[in-house]
Amino acid sequence: MAKQFARIEDDHRAFIAAQQMFFVATAAPDGRVNLSPKGMDSLRVLGPNRIAWLNWTGSGNETAAHLLHADRMTLMWCSFGPRALILRAYGTARTLHQRDADWPDLAAHFDANFAARQIFDVTVNLVQTSCGYGVPRYDHMGERDVLPRWAEARGPEGVRKYWRERNATSLDGLPTGIIRD
Repeated sequence: MAKQFARIEDDHRAFIAAQQMFFVATAAPDGRVNLSPKGMDSLRVLGPNRIAWLNWTGSGNETAAHLLHADRMTLMWCSFGPRALILRAYGTARTLHQRDADWPDLAAHFDANFAARQIFDVTVNLVQTSCGYGVPRYDHMGERDVLPRWAEARGPEGVRKYWRERNATSLDGLPTGIIRD
């Protein structure tokens, strides 16, 4: 049976910290809905209604584009281990880029990396848990090192070039805000 909460409780925070992966969903008013898996120690619960998520450079930049048009975001964790549970955090989010005044304060919660594309500052207004009995069990084998090696091989300027060439618009042609006009 699903249960709703107005805030991230201590048990929720512990569950989130124990997961190696989470999912993020966003949608602009029109176009495609985006749902992406995330990992790499890139999320911090900063309070009972606040989460920060450091977004590494990737092949798409849908979340940033969507948030320019609709600030809704859902984050989801599901246990693949012994404890069957799904936890969703619903709310609104704002996008911060390295050029933004708030960047240093939020970036201080993470290891520094030039390939960090954005930080999403999420205000949580509803937490929902559900059983997760239908989610299969899997063993975590470790983090992949492909993305950090990819970024290191390109260096800061190569990553910024990639942003200009591949991350400036969404699949639906929406601007992402990664490049200043």
